[in-house]
Amino acid sequence: MDVFSAATGQDRAWIAARVPHAGSMCLLDGVVQAAPEAITCRAASHRLPDHPMRQAGRLGAACGVEYAAQAMALHGALLAQQRQAPQARMGFLISLRGVKLHVVRLDDIAADLTVHASCEADNGDHCVYGFSLSAEGRPLVEGRATVMLDVPVPAPT
Repeated sequence: MDVFSAATGQDRAWIAARVPHAGSMCLLDGVVQAAPEAITCRAASHRLPDHPMRQAGRLGAACGVEYAAQAMALHGALLAQQRQAPQARMGFLISLRGVKLHVVRLDDIAADLTVHASCEADNGDHCVYGFSLSAEGRPLVEGRATVMLDVPVPAPT
C-alpha cells in the first residue's frame, strides 16, 4: 500500500502526528482521500464552542484559510514520506490569491467541512495550492496559496 492510500481514512490523531499543529489547533478530523496531486480532509472542529480561533464567540469564514493550510501541510508531509525524505520540510504560507468567502462565518455551518487542497505547482522551494472548503456541496471558502519551503527562521534575540 502506498503512502497516499494508507492516509485515506486516517483520523485526527494520525493527522496531528504529521502536521506542526498541536492540541486544539489541529483542526482536521480525518482524511477523506489523498493522492500525490491533492488531498481532501474533513473537519468538525468549526462547531466547537471553545475553538481556538473564535473571536467574540464567532468563527469567521477567513479562518477557513487555516483549515486549508493544515491540509496543505499534511499533503506536504505525505509527499516527503513518499520521497523518503528524512523529515517533512517546514513550510510557510507566504501568499494568498483570489480568496473568496462565500459565507460570513463557519461556526454556524451544521455539516462537517470538506477541505480540499490541490498542488498546482511544486518547484522544490515553493508550492502553489488551490484550495476550497465546502459543506454538503455548498462552497464556503476558496482560493490559491503559495507555500515557501525550508524558510530559515532567525533565532530570537
